[in-house]
Amino acid sequence: MRQLVCHWEEMPPDTTPHRYVKDILPKATQARANDTYTRTFVPRFIDGSPREAWKLCSSLEAVLPAQEVVTPFYYWVTARGEPLLYRFATTELYEQSRAGMNSVRSEDLALWIKKTCAEEGKAWSDVVNIKVAQSMLAALRDFGVLSGSSKKTIAAAHLPLESFCLIAFCIRVVLADSQELTNHPDWRLFLLSPEIVARLLLEAHQYGWLHYQTAGAVSRLEFPSTTFDDYVRLVLPR
Repeated sequence: MRQLVCHWEEMPPDTTPHRYVKDILPKATQARANDTYTRTFVPRFIDGSPREAWKLCSSLEAVLPAQEVVTPFYYWVTARGEPLLYRFATTELYEQSRAGMNSVRSEDLALWIKKTCAEEGKAWSDVVNIKVAQSMLAALRDFGVLSGSSKKTIAAAHLPLESFCLIAFCIRVVLADSQELTNHPDWRLFLLSPEIVARLLLEAHQYGWLHYQTAGAVSRLEFPSTTFDDYVRLVLPR
């Protein structure tokens, strides 16, 4: 995905998607290129929320950020583009983390997937449920939310302040989401409680990356930039 983001441009009308992807990922077969474009890139980085998130990622990549800053941002984009992953991480996994239950099994996730699909009037075979569960857990491991190879456990909650600020900017400015930021469900993707989010906002305020004031139940949040491109360069100068 990072390679696609770094090379992607508005696709010429006379170019088929799989061929465009194959030019960027030369080792990909035609089938793999088409699958990558249709099943991954489009729902996450073009038609997802935020729309055309590849442009946001491209602005981030332009400043040559550290891997630890990039990974959480791509996880945020990915999860918002994958409803099943988002729902599991922000509900089951978040509550499990809060309860101090660190072990995560693919068998349990497969049962959760089966139940969730049934609630929506859908049904997958048990084989598909377990494969989807394994893929979701592998993704959460790659994004640093889980740890372990065969046996997965919940990793210690950690979100670099730079990544936190970039995501906060996208939630409030890019998406124009007026929800109370400390209680926004997106932070549960990173297993962060409202109290931790509030501390991160105060810390970011001290760095001058945003302006955050709170008095009792009333809070005020402002950003010193109006575009994501400018804000990236403020938080992550070359």
